[in-house]
Amino acid sequence: MSLQGRYSSVLAGAMEQFLVHKRALGRRYDTEERHLLLLDRFLLAEGIASLDGVTPQRLEEFLLSRPRRSPKSYNQLLGAVRRLLDWMVVQGMLAHSPLRAKPRRETGPRLPVILDPSRVRALLDLASQLPDWSRAPLRGASYRLAFALMYALGLRVAEVSHLEVQDVDLGQKLLQIRDGKFRKSRLLPFGPRLGQALEGFLALRRRRWGPPRAEAPLLTFDGRRPVSANRISSTFQLLLPRLGFGAPGQRCPRAHDLRHSFAVGTLLRWYREGIDPADRLLYLSTFLGHAGLHSTAVYLTITADLLDEANRRFEPFAAPAIGSTS
Repeated sequence: MSLQGRYSSVLAGAMEQFLVHKRALGRRYDTEERHLLLLDRFLLAEGIASLDGVTPQRLEEFLLSRPRRSPKSYNQLLGAVRRLLDWMVVQGMLAHSPLRAKPRRETGPRLPVILDPSRVRALLDLASQLPDWSRAPLRGASYRLAFALMYALGLRVAEVSHLEVQDVDLGQKLLQIRDGKFRKSRLLPFGPRLGQALEGFLALRRRRWGPPRAEAPLLTFDGRRPVSANRISSTFQLLLPRLGFGAPGQRCPRAHDLRHSFAVGTLLRWYREGIDPADRLLYLSTFLGHAGLHSTAVYLTITADLLDEANRRFEPFAAPAIGSTS
């Protein structure tokens, strides 16, 4: 549900115009919308009725009133407020931005954990064994399919959660991702094994709730509401100890690392098939629903297998030079 139109503070009009502007550029801005709603509620609670009351001190009090443990979370909130105020300056609504707070220093980016096929098979087996709950029928089958889609097609957790029955075309073996990140939609082909998994799950779903509406969620525990991205991620974390993760000092994967594993696995397969990855990166970027190649590069984590394949590719070029110096 959109929060637009629920703003009531002195910045309400500016906030709504700002969101319209950003979305006209193809941005989702859902998280930023919620951040701005927090600021809106704070200004109302403090009785700030004019732009002159939106001072550096008041903005600092707002940021401190929203405790954020991680620098990344704090900086996201700060960034949403900063972009709004900077836009208001450009529009002539403010002479200058009153925001003085600085971003907090973040640590280096978290390296993903790449799951090999044997680990993923074990994950899918464990997921399929999850027992049903009174409020979560088809629990094992639902989570198994969610993890399989993320690993086999590189889907985001939210994309899996938002899938509808009409998005699955078993005849043409296509999966439609509607209105994904950056408001981008795309069609993804899938193979026979994933097709069988989807067909089997849809049959289970029909037996449980009858023929579904086209716009009904694919993954659901009540036939009406989708299984949330948070529940998919938390169930993934629940299974990690049984996959051998959790030892002291060991990095544990996140559900999103299944998407990273898909990207690295694709690159590794191209190497082994003699395909130059540079010629195919645009395809991978499009498949993943990225805004550009720079986003795809983040997913290409170097692994031992990739290094081995790259070395094999390099050896024929290096051999003449090595021979001439020996």
